Amino acid sequence: MADIDTIVIDNARIVLADQVIEGGYVAIENGRIAEIGDGTVPERGVDFGGDLLLPGLVELHTDHLEAHVMPRPKVHWDTVAAVISYDAQIATSGITTVLDSLRVWREEGAEEVDGQAGTLSQAIGRARTAGLLRIEHFLHLRCEIPMPNVVGDAAELIGRPDVRLMSLMDHTPGQRQFRDPVKLREYYRGKGGGMSDAALDTLFVRRIENHAQYAEQNYQELIELAGMHGTPLASHDDTTPEHVRQAIRDCVSIAEFPTTMEAATALHQAGVKILMGAPNLIRGGSHSGNVATAELARAGALDILSSDYVPSSLLLAALRLSDKAENFDLPAAIRTVSKTPAEVVGLTDRGEIAVGKRADFIRVHQVDEAAAVRAVWSGGHRVA
Repeated sequence: MADIDTIVIDNARIVLADQVIEGGYVAIENGRIAEIGDGTVPERGVDFGGDLLLPGLVELHTDHLEAHVMPRPKVHWDTVAAVISYDAQIATSGITTVLDSLRVWREEGAEEVDGQAGTLSQAIGRARTAGLLRIEHFLHLRCEIPMPNVVGDAAELIGRPDVRLMSLMDHTPGQRQFRDPVKLREYYRGKGGGMSDAALDTLFVRRIENHAQYAEQNYQELIELAGMHGTPLASHDDTTPEHVRQAIRDCVSIAEFPTTMEAATALHQAGVKILMGAPNLIRGGSHSGNVATAELARAGALDILSSDYVPSSLLLAALRLSDKAENFDLPAAIRTVSKTPAEVVGLTDRGEIAVGKRADFIRVHQVDEAAAVRAVWSGGHRVA
């Protein structure tokens, strides 16, 4: 190849936004897709051997960075080193654009990675500036509405150019996902912090008190803050008709993990994009007993998949989606992890194999239900 900035991919099964080219080629020039063809490439290229050529995956909600920052309970790792390790895992899972979900709250007595959104955003920035990251990172501010300091903490971060999404969450006992107190205790015991029943009782009482004192005002101020900065909003764990009305009234763009079929379908009909967990699809249901991803897919009420806590699940779920729901062919399934999530947060330069788009793409070898990412390109550069 005469031009070092030109790449030609040959003999690939190319998944476009609306069709599949069973044997074709893609030409990349200066980090953009320049040409897509069906059949034999005009010049010698990188032979994909019939493997899938997919757009780089776009992840809107993953808190997996926390597992690298806190690999064991009460063990805190070097933050920049944690970001680099996390970035490598995300990239080799086929994700080329990720919104790092940072907890924007501080809570006494919670054995989790909280109160560190500012520190982690700085670590991500340092790693990016130093050229240590393989893929593109943006920020998703996860705001726990009842926390006393959440509005001030969010205000310190939301002006950053890499903030692309704010979610409004409420994990108060008795609310949304945590309506069942038994499941709530199981959830916290499973987090690995080893909290006793007495410690959990104290934590839950404090959360209920915070909700009564702060939730309503904080919610309104966070809505206003997002509006001032033009930041898209996501609701979280919508369950009741009131949650649906609230989300529609406040113009949320995404509903993350609605817990019931009724809430999800009502939101979808109102034009809100429904985001559900890829692990839920792979496992065959929700670990919390909520509505299954596959059920929503079959009902036509699924728009976006998220890897949530298992990065590799995003690709696997997309490839299995058409088997779980006949109304999803392969291009439609891949859109849930590429084009749709990119567009909903304003990243219209990526998310599909199309002329003029960023050359974010992956090579995937598939055998029956198993699939492996063989190579990853971000902006035309091979990064994994």
